[in-house]
Amino acid sequence: MDIKRSEVLRYLGYGRNKADEKVMNAVEECIDLVMKAADMKSIYRIFDLSVSENTITIDGNFKTESKNLSKNLKGCEKIVLFGATLGTGVDMLIKRYSRIDMSYAVIIQAVSATIIEEYCDICQREIENKLAMENKFVRPRFSPGYGDFSINHQKDIINMLDCPRKIGLMLTESLMLVPSKSVTAVMGISSEKQDCHIKGCEECSKLDCKYRRS
Repeated sequence: MDIKRSEVLRYLGYGRNKADEKVMNAVEECIDLVMKAADMKSIYRIFDLSVSENTITIDGNFKTESKNLSKNLKGCEKIVLFGATLGTGVDMLIKRYSRIDMSYAVIIQAVSATIIEEYCDICQREIENKLAMENKFVRPRFSPGYGDFSINHQKDIINMLDCPRKIGLMLTESLMLVPSKSVTAVMGISSEKQDCHIKGCEECSKLDCKYRRS
């Protein structure tokens, strides 16, 4: 796994500033701690998809209104529902260091956020390679909470994938994922390759976010 140190530093708020040797050594230690604590699991399923203007219907019954997601899914006939987690061990690690060394706890949080995204990228590449054999193409991941795609739909994704039983991923009443270093997302599937679709920070309208990629 290629863990981008620049992403860890971005989550730590360094922006374009360079971290000193002490910080970088701590980052390396925390990467080792997180990788040892993690129990990475993922799941996905493919469903029928219908997109009409800003209305998205998945499997005939999961329906939502989202201009941003409709744009992402334009031209798709199928959709991947996806879930991934680093497991409870990482949450326990964060909790432990929150008691004994808060500076390390903060770095572990940043490292964990970087690793879950990289793990999702790896999983998506595997899905892309599998579907490529059917001459199908996969759009960028789009998670509840991006743009106007309501975070409430985390519940729909988790239920449709049976995440609690399959990978131990659950949702609290306040819509927090448990374990905390987890992701739910959708990915459109199309018969034609589209190179212009944007993802991540470029898709988000929160321009003043301190974690935004410049």
